[in-house]
Amino acid sequence: MADYKETAAKWLEGDFDQETKMQVLRLRNEDPAGFEDAFYRNLEFGTGGLRGLMGVGTNRMNKYTVGMATQGLANYILSHVEGDDLKVCISYDSRNNSKQFARIAADVLSANGLHVFIFDNIRPTPELSYAIRLKGAVAGVMVTASHNPKEYNGYKVFWSDGAQITSPVDKEIVAEVARITDPSMVKFESGTHCGEIEIMGRDVDEKYMADLLSLTLSPEACARHKDLKIVYTPLHGCGVRLVPECLKRMGFENVIHVPDQDVSDGDFPTVSSPNPEEPSALKMALDKADETGADIVMGTDPDADRCGIAVRDPEGKMVLFNGNQTASMLTYYILSRRKELGTLGEGKYVVKTIVTTELITDICSSFGIPVYNVLTGFKYIAEIVRSREADGEFVCGGEESYGFNVGQYVCDKDAQIACMMVAECAAWAADQGLTLYGLMQKIYKEFGYRKEALSSLVRKGKAGAEEIQEMMRSLRATPPASMCGSPVCKVVDYLEPEKTGLPSSNVLQFFNEAGDVVSIRPSGTEPKIKFYFGAAGDDADAKIEELRHQFVK
Repeated sequence: MADYKETAAKWLEGDFDQETKMQVLRLRNEDPAGFEDAFYRNLEFGTGGLRGLMGVGTNRMNKYTVGMATQGLANYILSHVEGDDLKVCISYDSRNNSKQFARIAADVLSANGLHVFIFDNIRPTPELSYAIRLKGAVAGVMVTASHNPKEYNGYKVFWSDGAQITSPVDKEIVAEVARITDPSMVKFESGTHCGEIEIMGRDVDEKYMADLLSLTLSPEACARHKDLKIVYTPLHGCGVRLVPECLKRMGFENVIHVPDQDVSDGDFPTVSSPNPEEPSALKMALDKADETGADIVMGTDPDADRCGIAVRDPEGKMVLFNGNQTASMLTYYILSRRKELGTLGEGKYVVKTIVTTELITDICSSFGIPVYNVLTGFKYIAEIVRSREADGEFVCGGEESYGFNVGQYVCDKDAQIACMMVAECAAWAADQGLTLYGLMQKIYKEFGYRKEALSSLVRKGKAGAEEIQEMMRSLRATPPASMCGSPVCKVVDYLEPEKTGLPSSNVLQFFNEAGDVVSIRPSGTEPKIKFYFGAAGDDADAKIEELRHQFVK
């Protein structure tokens, strides 16, 4: 790529709006490091789409980079899909500029002759997945940066099956987007052969909720425990539209809101980060639970595809569950309940990601249910579901990063479904005299205690990206000989697909003889490297800290 100063000069001299040019000048004069970072490369359109800081520049989310990505997507659809009425669905979350970016995407797709369905307001990512198949669309676009900080936005691309794009479609779209090298190549305005733009609204909501409610397994238990107290927060995001309604339709009468966080606001004013994985994000909900004596806390991220929960321990204290615990508990509940109902026959299966707890594997094994392990990212879970639609039934699937799904209505993680299943699981457990905390302890007693944890190192900018690359190179060259005093017995490098049987991915895993595992991967969406720790045995908590000390420096 050209020198970043030359690239910025083209923005100052080219056919860009005056406000953009003024922002470029301010950045150049007031923030030299930020100026370089904004122009030193193009914002990468990766295999899932775009995600980055908002602002001016080639390495930022703005109307020009969104327009270029959309033009590339339109070119791919028109050159690879046959049909006279090719449809694309669009949704967006509550982030700053999400609505603007969604409308730009709609205009560009329409200008290229494609038929666009766009939601009338913010909607969850999983509802977009659902809408794609409902409308018979060839693709979908979700404008969101999921749980990233407020400075970020993103652009996820989905295909006709309702799942995020995977190989080979992902790489082919990436190549098409790369051919759009200048905003002048984008059809920003409708021409004589533009496609229709239609609004989606409550009609899609009703169909979506009806199908989700058909997944429930214990309606009688829900009726018996309709007074269960549930605090719910959408963390200023999309979940506010549908999660409380779904719980209400299940019969739960004590869904308690956190009013300040019901407000859809891209500045996320009450949290430092709108990520239910972060304990601080649920503080207001936890305070509300203590104020009201609630049994459960649920929180969803801005695009409502991830769910975090907290439950009461025997001393009455609210305890946060991590994604591994929630996925394990829900898997145990769903398999147990389906066994009780006699609907756990041949062809059923569960899917999890490689960095998700092996407790799920142990649970499934006890029920005789196979488990598929896939790369990190729910799109790979959806890929297994798609490949087995003709000869199997997807029961459920989860990932450690708070994503979970049940059934085949949605080809992505779905916090609406997760919240419904957590509430239903609590009612089922209550029939047995158990709280959700007690149910989790029962699972540990039956299958053995496991502890998982995640640590991340943030390394921003060009220098940070290079540092992360060097960390991975060093770990490959000199893997650890032991972990927690136990010899490392297996090293898995996912850059070697011929050995793993999975697509190539920049992930390393180290296993020791004691059953502990460490997985390391650079984030594909943020400037950080992630360390996933899994420890087995009664001393697992202590081993987690030892693993952190060994790897996170």
